[in-house]
Amino acid sequence: MSGSYDDSVGVEVSSDSFWEVGNYKRTVKRIDDGHRLCNDLMNCIHERARIEKGYAQQLTEWAKRWKQLVEKGPQYGTVERAWCAFMSEAEKVSELHLEVKGSLMNEDFEKIKNWQKEAFHKQMMGGFKETKEAEDGFRKAQKPWAKKLKEVEAAKKAYHAACKEEKLAISRETNSKADPALNPEQLKKLQDKVERSKQDVLKTKEKYEKSLKELDNATPQYMENMEQVFEQCQQFEEKRLRFFREVLLEVQKHLDLSNVASYKNIYRELEQNIKTADAVEDLRWFRANQGPGMSMNWPQFEDDEWSADLNRTLSRREKKKASDGVTLTGINQTGDQVSQPNKHSSVSVQSNTVQSVQSSYNPFEDEEDTGSTVSEKEDNKIKNVSSYEKNQSYPTDWSDEESNNPFSSTDANGDTNPFDEDTPPTMEVRVRALYDYEGQEQDELSFKAGDELTKMENEDEQGWCKGRLDNGQVGLYPANYVEPIQ
Repeated sequence: MSGSYDDSVGVEVSSDSFWEVGNYKRTVKRIDDGHRLCNDLMNCIHERARIEKGYAQQLTEWAKRWKQLVEKGPQYGTVERAWCAFMSEAEKVSELHLEVKGSLMNEDFEKIKNWQKEAFHKQMMGGFKETKEAEDGFRKAQKPWAKKLKEVEAAKKAYHAACKEEKLAISRETNSKADPALNPEQLKKLQDKVERSKQDVLKTKEKYEKSLKELDNATPQYMENMEQVFEQCQQFEEKRLRFFREVLLEVQKHLDLSNVASYKNIYRELEQNIKTADAVEDLRWFRANQGPGMSMNWPQFEDDEWSADLNRTLSRREKKKASDGVTLTGINQTGDQVSQPNKHSSVSVQSNTVQSVQSSYNPFEDEEDTGSTVSEKEDNKIKNVSSYEKNQSYPTDWSDEESNNPFSSTDANGDTNPFDEDTPPTMEVRVRALYDYEGQEQDELSFKAGDELTKMENEDEQGWCKGRLDNGQVGLYPANYVEPIQ
């Protein structure tokens, strides 16, 4: 490596040592590198903060999406709660990673930024004040020694040139002695040249040795001055290195969630939620709520008081009393549950009384019935987990087409429906429900918007029609709640 003290005089550098002229510049450059390293560390922390934020957002989105999928899927009971515990864990961990992001930017990033501003002072003409001070200190410490070094180099060159000239003079003199053509006067001149070259060698050697001695005498002071400036640079760099170590330790504490008590509690709670999953308990719950353990209102014999209530119900609508008919009890579905079989049931034939079968789900309906109608407004966003939801109604495969089924549209004697009595024959028309309607009386039908049924009688004076559902149930409904099917 070569360097120079200034642009006017060049000095060949013999090694890469710090003590060589100009090699202090690496120490000065380290100050500028320190400022750049502060920027690099801030950029590093900023990128990590963005990763923490992105990860937190992905956890939140994942938890929200899968929580909806699990809740609307077929899983139930304690295992469902254990599964959902993972989504709760993700939401809590997301909050912790957002806290990490805030700590990195609000504490660590700002701390480096402020320290850099205090440690490095920019100059009007560019560069930093600390760099210029170190440069000036090294130049001042090196100037006297560099001057003497140049003198030594000059004396060395003069000495080596004199030695070369001496050798040439001696060689010419030796060759002239063997040449008979040379006269004594020419030979004398060559001998004088040899003498002068020897004297020059002695003089230049003495000067070279003297300058070298002076350089050796100046070297201790030179080394002391250079050491002093170098130590100042070392102290400045030590502050930066210690500061970086301190900041990196703080970053490590912010990133290390294993030492955060709340983080440990998240996974302790998750483990407990998973361990509470009980297959036996879930099977027991399903049996009680979706299986044989469900309650069921089986048809039972009703006394005259119940028949009287039915008569009063029909009279409120000014309906004629039927002379003969079949009295059936209402088969009602309990909540959203499928009815449970009962050991007792009864069917009674009454005179002058007719009661329709009220039920949103009839286990004796024909094969064409597909169960409860699902609203078209159902949420269709979640499609990739389950083909049905937890509250889906189950269709029946039973048929009531047997001739001995007492719940068919005709009575037990094969006569027509008692609702047709005293009513002029009307052509049956298929209609579609425009709105949901829940029957308020025992002889009223219940249906959902979009359901199809058969209109059996035209509208009466009070705006009621008689119709039959696809499951065979016959009853009354508001005429303006349906429209003919084209």
